[in-house]
This record gives sequence, C-alpha cells and structure tokens, in this order.
Amino acid sequence: MNRKLNFNTTFVTFGILIVLLVVFIVEIFMGGSENNYTLMKMGAMSNYAVVAGNQWWRLFTAQFLHIGVLHLVSNAVIIYYMGQYMEPMLGHLRFLLVYLLSGIGGNLLSLAFGSDKVISAGASTALFGLFGAMTAIGLRNMKNPMISYLGRQAFVLAIVNIALDLFAPNIDIQGHIGGFVAGFLLAIIVGDRTMRKYNPKWRVVAAAVLIVYVVWTVRLGMVVKF
Repeated sequence: MNRKLNFNTTFVTFGILIVLLVVFIVEIFMGGSENNYTLMKMGAMSNYAVVAGNQWWRLFTAQFLHIGVLHLVSNAVIIYYMGQYMEPMLGHLRFLLVYLLSGIGGNLLSLAFGSDKVISAGASTALFGLFGAMTAIGLRNMKNPMISYLGRQAFVLAIVNIALDLFAPNIDIQGHIGGFVAGFLLAIIVGDRTMRKYNPKWRVVAAAVLIVYVVWTVRLGMVVKF
C-alpha cells in the first residue's frame, strides 16, 4: 500500500482498543463479563430496557461491552487490522464517526427484530460497520487495485462471518447486518480524506436512506416483542 496510508496516524484505533480493554476490566471487577446483572448495569443492549425503560443510551454503550475474553479478543484483533488502513483513509474524525455510529446502527436493527428477553453486547456492530464502509470505499475506487482489493476483502469477511452466525448460538446477527448497512451508508455520506468521494447526489441518497433506516428500525423497535 502507498506509504502515505501507513504513517503513524492510527491513534483512534488504539484509543478504541484501550477503551474496550478498560471497560472489560471494569466488567470483571463489577461481577464478571458474563454476569447478566453486571452487563445490564454497565449498559448492555436490552430491547425491553430501551423501549419500556426509555434507556436509549444502551444503543451506544452496548458496543463497548463484551461477554467473555474470547469475545473481546476476536473483535479487538479485527478492529486493529481494519483500523491500520481505514483510519488513514478516512481520517481520524471520520473513522471514529463511522465506527461509533455504525455501532448504534447495528443495535437499531437488533432493536427492531431482536427478542426483548435477550441481552446483547459487543463491538461487532461497529466492526461490521467498518466492513461496510470499506466495501463502499472499494466500490468507489474500482480503478485502484489495492483499494478495490481491500473493499472486496472486507465484503467477503462480512459475508463469511454472517454465514457463520447462522450456525452459532447466541449471536446477534441483526446487529451485524445493521452495522454493515450503517457503515456502508456512512462512508458514502462522510467521504474520506485521501481517496475519491461519492458525488453529492449519491451522498444525499445515502443520507436519505440512512434516515429512513433509523426511523423504520425505531418504529419497529417500539413494539415490545416477548
């Protein structure tokens, strides 16, 4: 890859990883990362708590919690890998926005279609947002072999992981799909720092679709599903 995309400007990625580690340590001292009471107290995703308890902040906080050390490590490794080339491409602020808002976007689809009796948490929603964003960047830069390859690789990683989700218990597949969709749209909207941007028409369309997505998932999520 071009040397300009490899300079030491991935401090947001490292910051995210440090936050995830610190939060996980707090989980352990609060009662354990697999303890439902601890997870709920620290902001895990619960559809019932979001809607009936009006605790909408859980859409944001759930992406910082993890259930078990393997859950944390598997997410952290891929976030590190994606961040090494995506943060220089997007720029620090854009990368952080795509990451955090994708996490919320993924949890919105989980809110719309998930069970009210299930507790979920993890950075996977935000991670799939990075997959979606890289896919969008790759599509916009088809004439750049490296960027196009990274886009295809991100898309394949997303598809493989979603396929594996179908055979794994207790996986929030809705959150993964929602994160991918949100990340894809956000990358079109915010553009990037060093590569080509989508034209204004496509950015407006993406923004409109994202707004519809948010309204649609919130309205569906308002129906309590026991």
